Amino acid sequence: MSFHLPELPANITYGVVGIVAAITVIAKVSQGPNLDAIPAVGSSNWLGSWWAVLKYLKNAQNVIQEGYDKNKPAPFKVAEPNRWTVILSDRGHLEEVAKASNSELSFLAAINDQIQIEHTLGPEIHYNPYHVAVVRNHLTRNLEVLFPVIRDEIVTSFTEVLDLKENEWKSVTTLSVIEKIVCRTSNRAFVGLPLCRNPDWIDLNIQCTVDVMQGGTIIRLFPKFMRSLCTRLFTKVPQVITRGMKLLGPIIEERQKYLNEYKTAWDDKPNDLLSWLMDSEEAEGPELTAERLTSRVLMVNFAAIHTTSNSFAQALFYLAANPQYIQPLREEVEDIVEKDGWSKGALGKMRKIDSFLRECQRIEGISCISLARKALKDFTFSDGTFIPKGTSIAAATLPLHHDKTVYENPDVFEPFRFAHMCEEDGKGPKQQFASTSIEYLPFGHGRYACPGRFFAASELKLMLAHVVVTYDVKLEDNATYPPSWYIGTFITVDPHAKVVLRNRVE
Repeated sequence: MSFHLPELPANITYGVVGIVAAITVIAKVSQGPNLDAIPAVGSSNWLGSWWAVLKYLKNAQNVIQEGYDKNKPAPFKVAEPNRWTVILSDRGHLEEVAKASNSELSFLAAINDQIQIEHTLGPEIHYNPYHVAVVRNHLTRNLEVLFPVIRDEIVTSFTEVLDLKENEWKSVTTLSVIEKIVCRTSNRAFVGLPLCRNPDWIDLNIQCTVDVMQGGTIIRLFPKFMRSLCTRLFTKVPQVITRGMKLLGPIIEERQKYLNEYKTAWDDKPNDLLSWLMDSEEAEGPELTAERLTSRVLMVNFAAIHTTSNSFAQALFYLAANPQYIQPLREEVEDIVEKDGWSKGALGKMRKIDSFLRECQRIEGISCISLARKALKDFTFSDGTFIPKGTSIAAATLPLHHDKTVYENPDVFEPFRFAHMCEEDGKGPKQQFASTSIEYLPFGHGRYACPGRFFAASELKLMLAHVVVTYDVKLEDNATYPPSWYIGTFITVDPHAKVVLRNRVE
């Protein structure tokens, strides 16, 4: 996945961008919260902080690790293009962040600052995020009911996307293949058949993820009063929503017709995200329009596709690089399926599958940081540490996951680490993939932990279980685990890296 600055329209010059950047610098220096009491990684003076920005953008994980090693458990700050971010490592601080209300330390405001959702996908998505509750409640509660169709889509999509010939090995570009499979599988639960298999819908949602990330990154560089204009000039998201409406609009119209006609007596009403959004008490007036519903479905896809695809691609690379673990995983899946069939209950018993995925997220994951928050008011931790209003904060996730005081042999990939911990301490649920704690933060923690993590965990576990019993997997000849790309704090697998697969040969 690549991110680039799009070509500027003919009537906009880079000189204007330079002026805007200067305005932003002045605003940052003069209006930002006073963080003088918190040590900086690198220089904190006016000029030196911008050198620190460049260093952070190029190598954020090393900057955060440096700050962690020098300051833990005390907080430290890192320079971003238009702000300072305070990085936390103290476990007490992290627990307090996880428990804080959204009116004090806001997750939604932090995400909006980062990717500018109110400008890319619309202010109603940011200010009235009722889709979050729909995902947390309806999607999670329906996992058992949806299990057969999710598994069906996984099996079908792997077969069709990989298109393997008998027992021949085939090299595939991992991320692009997995994105298609994840998009199909997720949308089987989001919008159902046949749209989930529509190539245009799949391409749209994969591209939307890139467009929102890229657009948000560009927009946040500009002052607030210019951001609406920048959305139209520098992003493709408005066109993406229009394109999405052409595909999803007829389905919305048909469902609304049946809802009006049958109301609660619609016996075969689809049981998917779109239906739950339309049934929500929040879905009134303009929220029932094709534009709003399409934007919300695209938003949920944005949250699901990039994260799940990268997570599974990482797992597939670790599996291919460590083939000694394929047989133990196969044996676990086959033994459990023989007794319980393919079911949600069976999936819950696959502790090695679960542990493998959890370890992949611990050792690398998709971000150097988590627990992102923005202080909407002055906030004082119980030890007296003061965070001024307007400050962005986050947890030092990757350094924490590699801290030898937290994990034994933290820099070693031990795929059954958490399965063994389950056996040793008898606290199985606390070590499961979707469980969160201040020592394990890929899904966040506390009241604003990822609302779709149980769906994502089930999807990833089903995909890995299917792969190990269906395919042989390896890296290309003489290849090693391909290093991931670090884009700011985001971690993504090399989009050009490949794995080699064939239909399983006994």
